[in-house]
This record gives sequence, C-alpha cells and structure tokens, in this order.
Amino acid sequence: MTDDKSKRDNRDRSRVSGSEDYEIEHLMKKFDISRNRAQDLVKKHNGNRKKIEDELSSVDI
Repeated sequence: MTDDKSKRDNRDRSRVSGSEDYEIEHLMKKFDISRNRAQDLVKKHNGNRKKIEDELSSVDI
C-alpha cells in the first residue's frame, strides 16, 4: 500500500514500522546494522524512532 501524498502532517515520522521493509532497510543503511538487529530494536522500543536512534547513536564503535 502506498502512502497517501495528500496527508502532509508527518504523523508517522516519529514511528518505525517493523512491517515495512523500506523502514527496516533505512535503519540498516543509516546505522550499518543487520536486519535482525534493526527488527529487534523496533520491537524493543515499540517503533519509537527517537529511542531507536538514540540507542544506536550512543553505541561506541
């Protein structure tokens, strides 16, 4: 199902959908993590983008 381009209020920008491959792939590419790690983080933080990105940003490489 495609996004409704007429809705421009960014409602879903704060959430990561674990059922959408493109969202998981975005996390994988942005933070260079595995698919399993990305899916685990989405489950752990209930899709909260800020919490996921905060956890990934705080990890020492």
